[in-house]
Amino acid sequence: MSKKVLDSYLKAKEQYLEHDIDTEEVLKTLDTVSLSIHCWQADDVTGFESVQAGLDSSGLQVTGNYPGKSRNIDELRMDLNKAFSLIPGDHRLSLHASYGDFNMGFPGRDKISPDQFESWVEWAKTKNINIDFNSTFFAHPNVKNGYTLASKENEIRSYWIEHGKRCREISAFIGKELGSRCIHNIWIPDGSKDITPSRYEHRSLLKDSLDKMCDEKIPADQMTDSVEAKLFGIGSEAFVVGSHEFYMGYAIENNMMLTLDIGHFHPTESVADKVSSAFLFVDELLLHVTRGIRWDSDHIVTFNDQLTELMQEIVWTGKLDKVNLGLDFFDATVNRIGAYAIGARNTQKALLLALLMPTNKMIEYENMGKYFERLALFEEFKTKPLGAVWDYYCLSKNVPVGEKYIAEIQKYEKEILSKRI
Repeated sequence: MSKKVLDSYLKAKEQYLEHDIDTEEVLKTLDTVSLSIHCWQADDVTGFESVQAGLDSSGLQVTGNYPGKSRNIDELRMDLNKAFSLIPGDHRLSLHASYGDFNMGFPGRDKISPDQFESWVEWAKTKNINIDFNSTFFAHPNVKNGYTLASKENEIRSYWIEHGKRCREISAFIGKELGSRCIHNIWIPDGSKDITPSRYEHRSLLKDSLDKMCDEKIPADQMTDSVEAKLFGIGSEAFVVGSHEFYMGYAIENNMMLTLDIGHFHPTESVADKVSSAFLFVDELLLHVTRGIRWDSDHIVTFNDQLTELMQEIVWTGKLDKVNLGLDFFDATVNRIGAYAIGARNTQKALLLALLMPTNKMIEYENMGKYFERLALFEEFKTKPLGAVWDYYCLSKNVPVGEKYIAEIQKYEKEILSKRI
């Protein structure tokens, strides 16, 4: 197996070298990109609050009931370990506030502290991974009439402002302890199902809440905030407070990172096309890689045009070092570890495809007005031996090559997941 993979890679390497593309350098670049792999695929966005506080943690629409989901923090970590072992390279964990270690009791979201995340930091140290963080503004009684930070009720807004402050403190703790900046992502579900005459008021309230929530200056090497927009959601079809225009403006005004989620825009919009525009006004982007189908359904990432175009634009813009890639999908209709492996590996493959494109030659053709040649070269490279380079990368990182990860997951399901009742 190893000899076949190596032989195929050496032949592919020769093909790319004919176009001045050094696959060894490309793989070194790919190796610098760490995906922030989301914790919530393993347990259907449930979290660990319900055991201690009795909170209904079903705040997001997750379809399916495939057997074997993780039910506690130990099982979640076990599943994450397995998922990480199937994905080549060194990656990060994206953790939600609702996934704290609450074995000693749940203090409330407005009272959580680094204490509930110390065990996550210790776990991360043993696994040699880093952590990003997300405040949890959903699945809680204080999401009142669909609003949190943009609520007209002072008490509701104050509660969530405090939650955000606590999450920033936790993010800084994580970043400092692990020696790697923790990105704190801010997404809220605020909006209305139908006609809303007070849009301006809600958005003014959100701006004021964010100002108060983020007023403490925290060293940039410990944590940084990122704000995430959305077009609409279930129950907020007519109006979402945190629109793209709102957060784009807020990020620019406050020199803040902007989050673009592939599934948070209209199906006819190209998130790839937003990258170059956004970088003219913000220094860094966080991209949530998912797959929307007709609505923000967060399907498992597949190797489709939407994904490959996004990665190409990142490379073409020359801002790969300013892009933070995170995953954000959840599917309970299939083996959850399998979902992780498919989504993460496809994201890496799409980036590898972009890195293996003859970008310099295409730009040369473009500058000469040779648009036929530019398009022809682009199309021809779609069928160059990407798979051989990818297989070699997996082999070099000691993870399953090709479809071999399927058997690994089937074995894990038989030995571990099937015993969870």
